[in-house]
Amino acid sequence: MEKKRRKKKEEKEKKEEKKEEEVKKEEVCEIFDVEKDGKEETIKSCGTEEEKIVNKDQVKKENKLIRNVFILMLGFCLMFLAGYLIIESSKHFNYEGVKFDFVKEGQLMLYKTSIPGKIDKNGTFIPGIYKSGDLANYRIWLRNDPRGLKSIPFDGYLVLKTNMVVNITQDFNCDGDGVIAIANLVKLYNDALGISVMKDENASCDLEGRYMFVNIQEGDKTYVEEIGSACYNVYIKDCEILDGVERFMLETFVEVNKKLNK
Repeated sequence: MEKKRRKKKEEKEKKEEKKEEEVKKEEVCEIFDVEKDGKEETIKSCGTEEEKIVNKDQVKKENKLIRNVFILMLGFCLMFLAGYLIIESSKHFNYEGVKFDFVKEGQLMLYKTSIPGKIDKNGTFIPGIYKSGDLANYRIWLRNDPRGLKSIPFDGYLVLKTNMVVNITQDFNCDGDGVIAIANLVKLYNDALGISVMKDENASCDLEGRYMFVNIQEGDKTYVEEIGSACYNVYIKDCEILDGVERFMLETFVEVNKKLNK
């Protein structure tokens, strides 16, 4: 008895499915002209076109499939965008408002930053935030990661003047690091900031603070110390001249960025 009921139920379901999948027939006619024995005749050709009736369940399944494909494509797009943003963000970072970019040069990893400004009619770079003129950015590269340089103490505050005396009490060759450090220091102050840099072994800290005085000397550890108004001693331990000088430059970048964005 139970088997008969089940069989009748299955037959009923099959009939309903067959009924849902019925086709709709529609008569379609086409009229066209042909030439026969030099005369034109109009011929009408008719036939039936079958249109399958789609049931509601099938429509739901198709809509669900389209939705899933759309969600999958959207997921791939979001993953690609996230990957791109992660890669781009890993190429640069900010240190106290100053932007740095990673630049690979052969085996060296350099850290690039820039100072905004413009080029005047004499071809001189003038630092500042300008809206017109021959706008330019003066690029500077550091050998040390600025985030690591922060561990080198800077005891005091940086004060910028229009003139600067740089003295070195020792020959810090250090496999060429001394030459690179001083060249970058001069490039930053003289070329990018327009501060006149000179060497004067007879000069010392000016008590009135009329010029900057930077004395690079050997020390038991590497750090920077303010010894007077706009006067600084940069102590170097074990040929860490790039570290000490770049720590001083880093403080300059931060100070310049503050002044330009006031």
